[in-house]
Amino acid sequence: MKAYPVLYSFRRCPYAMRARMAISKANIKCELREVVLKDKPESMLLLSDKGTVPVLLTPDKEIIEQSTEVMHWALNQNDPDNWLNEDASQSQYLIDYNDNEFKHFLDRYKYHVGYPEHSQVYYRENAESFLKLIEKQLCENKGVALLGNRITFADIAIFPFIRQFSKVDIDWFQASPYELLKKWIANLEKSELFQNCMKKYAQWQPEQTPVYFPV
Repeated sequence: MKAYPVLYSFRRCPYAMRARMAISKANIKCELREVVLKDKPESMLLLSDKGTVPVLLTPDKEIIEQSTEVMHWALNQNDPDNWLNEDASQSQYLIDYNDNEFKHFLDRYKYHVGYPEHSQVYYRENAESFLKLIEKQLCENKGVALLGNRITFADIAIFPFIRQFSKVDIDWFQASPYELLKKWIANLEKSELFQNCMKKYAQWQPEQTPVYFPV
């Protein structure tokens, strides 16, 4: 029986989202194990004690714990739209900014009650520095993508986090001046790729029949 990669994921997690989008684009069939974060399966924790998704176990028993590494693993096998053919240094700069400074303020903006040191507006205004940069990148590329005239690795790696930010206060975001950013999010949200990656799955149970992704 053929061994498939095993992917532990959680539908709404932005790190897991970008991993699923890359795996789906690469059309690599995986056994999907949908995790409930309050009830993490022991088998996942035995693979990775970080306790977060995604976690990928390859058929060669390699454990990949970081979402961008999962993306690279998938696209290095099959990259039909040449997502990896981009300005690597600029891409890494944007992703690092997203995953560090922007994510820091995003979490505090979304869960501001737990961070009473500052107001929600303070956290939002600090996060906006990244939105302004993304809007500028989109302006340079006619609103299509971050690094050129087509979607690449950087867009997919960053999109789930910007999308999460946009949902915290939808009215504020819709009234904000980031017009190209709004269209970029909307275009990615309505894409077949994203829709397929956001299908709902029941919590994985060890005794269940395997569920495969993408479908």
